Amino acid sequence: MHMLELKGLTQSIRVEAEPGLSILDIALKHKLDWGFSCTRGTCARCRCLVVEGGEYLEEITDAEWDRLEPEEFDEGYRLGCQAVVKSADAVIKAENRTYF
Repeated sequence: MHMLELKGLTQSIRVEAEPGLSILDIALKHKLDWGFSCTRGTCARCRCLVVEGGEYLEEITDAEWDRLEPEEFDEGYRLGCQAVVKSADAVIKAENRTYF
């Protein structure tokens, strides 16, 4: 089973996990109300809590290391624009948790 379950600001969706796309890409593709500004990893508005399936995402990027604290990674936080799905055989659950 391969599924991506995303919880935006007021909505939730369950869609197919698409390798090569970021969590933000998929949220926008399905018109989910996901907070973001820049799509480059500098504003951190797309911050999300990966509740399940973090192992199916690409490694933490330099942009994420610049914007998030080590404790946030330990808790499961990523930037939606930087968290890229690496496997179609994935179950990933993430919630948009913007700072503001």
